[in-house]
Amino acid sequence: MAVTNLHIRHQGPVLSGLVRVAWAAATQKTDQTAGPPETPGPVYAEVVGPRPKALVDDLVRWSGGSPRAWKGTVPPYMFPQWGFPVQGRTLTGIPYPMAKVLNQGCRFEVQEPLPMGKPLTLKAHLEGVDDDGSRAKLHQRLVTTVGDSDSGLLSDIFAYVPLARKKRSGPRRGPPTVPLNAVEVGRRRLGKSAGLDFARLTGDFNPVHWIGPYAKMAGFRGIILHGFATAALAVEAVVAAKWLGNPHKLGGLEVRFTRPLVLPARVGVFLGPPEEDGRIPLAVGAAPGGEAYMLGHIWARPS
Repeated sequence: MAVTNLHIRHQGPVLSGLVRVAWAAATQKTDQTAGPPETPGPVYAEVVGPRPKALVDDLVRWSGGSPRAWKGTVPPYMFPQWGFPVQGRTLTGIPYPMAKVLNQGCRFEVQEPLPMGKPLTLKAHLEGVDDDGSRAKLHQRLVTTVGDSDSGLLSDIFAYVPLARKKRSGPRRGPPTVPLNAVEVGRRRLGKSAGLDFARLTGDFNPVHWIGPYAKMAGFRGIILHGFATAALAVEAVVAAKWLGNPHKLGGLEVRFTRPLVLPARVGVFLGPPEEDGRIPLAVGAAPGGEAYMLGHIWARPS
């Protein structure tokens, strides 16, 4: 679907946050002897306005879903759009090179659906840091609620920061693959403009997602799709195939982004047999046994 440039007018906070992060990365002086910061870190709170209905509806359509099916609620996979500015503040003063931070994955849990047309209360903090000297793994947490409610959407972002080149020991592991027992539940053709369209919908205008020469200078074969975009289209494919188009069955998602998804591409969404705890293995890739761009689990809300 074609995504209008008019949605960019709603992305001011995200764009400002991107500029702040880029400036901080460009001017940062890291102290390699400082050690990891104490966690949990301070909580940053703010209230943001309701998400525009036209923006939400177009994001759902782009992801392959039906806006009508969400019945006046905001899809949880949209959390980076409203959460990025406040989550960026949780990394203030960290002793790691911010220019090298890589998005490794995300998780969200739907405690209560977020109604459309209501202001959102956000609370974010740095939940944890795993630093072994060669890399640091950052865990940011965002809680989104409405009004006086104590429950809403609990979401996490996991990031990776390389610190030093570590000599590889043992045999080299092969690339992540879609499990052989996975069953395809959806397939999507993504054009070269998919990254730019998702940027218009979310405000994440990192040039690796829409400017070919920049993406190649950054070390990719071409423009790559946002990891959060891969997660969004996977959620809608599962909702359609597994829960008869009812997105309110969705209880949560936990995924890691395993390989860059270079555009254009044709990818499938795959599910494995449910596990004992009810979580369903989820993969996005070309075919069972082929390379996987995203791996993780999805699960339903308790009935």
